[in-house]
Amino acid sequence: MKKLFLYITFLLSVAAFAQNEQLAYNYFEKGEYEKALVIYQDLEKAQPYNTFFTQKVAACYQQMQQYDKAAATLKARVDKNPQPLLLVELGYNYQLQKDLPNAEKYYNLAIDEIKKNASHVYSVANAFEQKVLLPQALKAYETATAANPQMNFDYQTALLEGQQGNMAKMIDKLLAYAYANPQNLMMVQNQLSRFMEEDGSDAFNDALRKALLVNTQKTQDIFWNQFLSWYFVQKKDYGKAFIQEKAIFKREPQLFGNIVNLAKMAADENEDATAREIYAFVLQNTTNADVLMDANYSLLLMDIKTAQEKDYPAIQQRIDSLLADFGVSPYSLDVQVMKADFQAFYLKDTKGAIATLDAALKLQLNKYQVAEVKMKLSDVLLLEQKFNQAIIYYAQVEEDLKNDPVGHQASFKMARSSYFKGDFDWAGKQLKVLKSNASQLIANDALEIYLLIIDNTAEDSLQTALKKFAKADFKLYQNKRAEALADFQELLATDKTESIQDVTLLRIGEIYEKQGQYDLALKNYAEIIEKYKEGIYVDEALYFSAEIYNKKLNDPEKAKPLYEKVIFEHQDSIYFVEARKQFRALRGDTNS
Repeated sequence: MKKLFLYITFLLSVAAFAQNEQLAYNYFEKGEYEKALVIYQDLEKAQPYNTFFTQKVAACYQQMQQYDKAAATLKARVDKNPQPLLLVELGYNYQLQKDLPNAEKYYNLAIDEIKKNASHVYSVANAFEQKVLLPQALKAYETATAANPQMNFDYQTALLEGQQGNMAKMIDKLLAYAYANPQNLMMVQNQLSRFMEEDGSDAFNDALRKALLVNTQKTQDIFWNQFLSWYFVQKKDYGKAFIQEKAIFKREPQLFGNIVNLAKMAADENEDATAREIYAFVLQNTTNADVLMDANYSLLLMDIKTAQEKDYPAIQQRIDSLLADFGVSPYSLDVQVMKADFQAFYLKDTKGAIATLDAALKLQLNKYQVAEVKMKLSDVLLLEQKFNQAIIYYAQVEEDLKNDPVGHQASFKMARSSYFKGDFDWAGKQLKVLKSNASQLIANDALEIYLLIIDNTAEDSLQTALKKFAKADFKLYQNKRAEALADFQELLATDKTESIQDVTLLRIGEIYEKQGQYDLALKNYAEIIEKYKEGIYVDEALYFSAEIYNKKLNDPEKAKPLYEKVIFEHQDSIYFVEARKQFRALRGDTNS
């Protein structure tokens, strides 16, 4: 019982101590320094060897401009427990009084202690850094390295150089540190990535690229090729990353997986030309069945996206050949789903698509594979205007995968089906929830349709224009572009509901763009920019126009001002980041 009593007493005293420390902290943060001082003095007496409380007592005096009392507190503690970091505190106390000679005297005394014992660098350098005394912190690290050459502070000194704006020194030190400590490569790359993104300095990015190139040429070590590849991936320049990965592959063939991953990244970013080049290399240099199927599947996806009707038979043959090579099994499920999609949306063979998917459902599939097949089956049923059946299958996926991205996607497709059907009230309620979805892509898609419904219901309670628009939108879903275009043009000509005009112009522009009729696409986008400057679609019209001039018509001088308008006038646009990247590239901020 006695031991239990002592244990309880100890716990209570620890809790009370922690509570007092928190109370002192709160007073200090609120600027009530006198109240904080009283508690910190009691805490210091209770723990006379804890320099933290001495520092806090001194800080309270400093905030009240009682510098003599702060100095007396610090000196008394130095006499009893001579710790070098307290010399930094004394120096800083003089610096606050603008007495720089005495400040430097104590800073130098602290650094002298590092000469005697290099391990003091950790507390002394940290004290300097907390006071934002960066040159002194650098000197502390340099002194420790001179005293003990086995110590390496390249990482710490690199970050200090960066904070002082010495980016070239920071880059050199970080790269040297990474090369000497490859186990910490990711930590270094995370820091560099932060500077690349937050600093936003193209000069910094260029300096990093040049430093990496110099190291690559100087040592011929694949470490630098890998680092350069990482750099180009950060810049989304997958072509240049591929050059580095090929150089790595020649010397280290076992690192082939990096090239496969690079191809996927390029494809995900719609860099189709680069992705095709990388996949062609992949197919020439592997016999691995998984990689071969994945590469062929990815190439087919890209080819389907740009295919003309005359290309359909050849694509169908390639899909069938791929399934013949790898068999119809859970292993090739993605190819089977692709086949069904191609049958339904391109060949207009919905019966064949449903048969393909029904056969897939008979395989031994896991719940995610079942969801994938059911989602595509719903898409095909929707294509046939079997709205209720489609919604039932979407609902099954939603129920089976609650709180999962696939389930959320099913929820969105259910709402979109109701929108296509003309049930705007129910669709609006579902979309209102989904526009706050964790998935940015689903949230953006949901928000677009939600705003369309809200805007056009407010102006037209009968939703006449919205019904016509949704029908035309559904034809786009059915891949009936010519019919959809005709319906949108008729709506534009006959219905003067203002809230439907700008979005109809946008749809027409998008159709013309996909057809390669860029002059007509630009004409429709320009009308949005001129007539609907305050509308919610102007950022899209600006960005889409810039992309056409930049990537289709090779006219960067017309693209630049459009990207610039997105950057400066539409900072909340989902196209803001990409517009800034393209604008900087066209302005010549980054070197190739």
